[in-house]
Amino acid sequence: MSYVPNTDEDRKKMLEEIGIASFEDIIANIPKEIRFDGTMNLPEPLSEFEALKLLQEIASKNVTTVTHSCFLGAGAYDHYIPAIVGSVLERPEFKTAYTPYQAEVSQGTLQAMYEFQTMVCELTGMEVANASMYDGATALAEACLMSFAQNKKTEILIAGKLHPNYLKVLKTTTKGRNITYKEIVSNSGTCDLDSLKENMTDKIGAVIVQQPNFYGNLEDVIEIEKICHEKDAMYIVLVDPISLGILEAPGYYGADIVVAEGQPLGIPLSYGGPYIGLFATRMKYIRKIPGRIAGVTQDVDGNRGFVLTLQTREQQIKREKATSNICTNQGLMMLAATVYMATMGKYGIKEVAEQSYYKAHFLAEEITKISGFSLFNSKPFFREFLVKTPIAPSEIIKEAEKEGILAGIDTEIFENTERGLLIAVTEKRTRDELNRYIEFLKKFAQ
Repeated sequence: MSYVPNTDEDRKKMLEEIGIASFEDIIANIPKEIRFDGTMNLPEPLSEFEALKLLQEIASKNVTTVTHSCFLGAGAYDHYIPAIVGSVLERPEFKTAYTPYQAEVSQGTLQAMYEFQTMVCELTGMEVANASMYDGATALAEACLMSFAQNKKTEILIAGKLHPNYLKVLKTTTKGRNITYKEIVSNSGTCDLDSLKENMTDKIGAVIVQQPNFYGNLEDVIEIEKICHEKDAMYIVLVDPISLGILEAPGYYGADIVVAEGQPLGIPLSYGGPYIGLFATRMKYIRKIPGRIAGVTQDVDGNRGFVLTLQTREQQIKREKATSNICTNQGLMMLAATVYMATMGKYGIKEVAEQSYYKAHFLAEEITKISGFSLFNSKPFFREFLVKTPIAPSEIIKEAEKEGILAGIDTEIFENTERGLLIAVTEKRTRDELNRYIEFLKKFAQ
């Protein structure tokens, strides 16, 4: 049967209305060689058992963090996920492919949103958070749009090295507002504070800092805040949420908006997604915050209830008053982060951060003892660092994969970055794995 509800007569009327003779006229500009010709070329059908077996065979060809020791980073990290996270997500009451945002959404989902917001505020030191966003990059873009909504200024400075992919998302998402960006980066990869001061004018709407930055180094966020607020610009901080287990929360050093990629909070790497964006701000900006906010109230009988409040999506209010149209994500990811944070607690997240920190510093120190290898700079770092290598990082990565090691990321794939091998370490890496990696790198000593 056809799943297209329009009849031939319906289509004829639509074509007449727009003034063309046939559907072919609509797609006339699409080259015929790339059009679907109706030939599917499908293989013979399989039984459920046969299909499952085939898919397992295909999946077994993947390189995973189960088969390899993972030192990949640049925004996505191989952390341990407690079993309870998957157990809760598999419950039929929660398992869904999309965020339910209707007013009649279930109390269970609304309470999860509320708890998530509360824990994000606790983690970041901010006063209010929304019920999550698409990912870290789009959350940062929405922070820039929120800054523009607050002061109507279109010039934004980036203090230190921002993830190059995030910068692309910023430029794409905010293009309609004609917002411009300028990176203030010293030769060491961190923010050039003197240059930041020189560039801070009354035209600057916001200052962005990534903490830790793209190279893994810690920025002087307190000094950057002073420079930023001297000109009444908005201070936007992009954080690694795990780092907040041992680093000062941005809310305590003057951040106006805090965003983060929430993947480290109980969400698998999954070859790049789906992930989740965190977004928190000051209470005075709550009516400009994008996305959804779940609130707690009482019904007529005095019972506690949860509701969606301050909904500012384009579907729910006039377009010109909407604060966002990229503010949703898979609700399951929000739930995963909620269960992870509730399970780990502040001491658990602190331990994950400490183990990542100490293991990363042990590895970095040992790598510098290998002839031909050196750190890009001597700046403090959290759990990720850039290494200068005696041969092309791509060659090291290629050989490491054969040895069951995902050695890191070749920064050659990014625009306008220092060249090297970007290595990240999490609490999952054992002493044996670290030592095996060190011994592997010694093969390239020069």
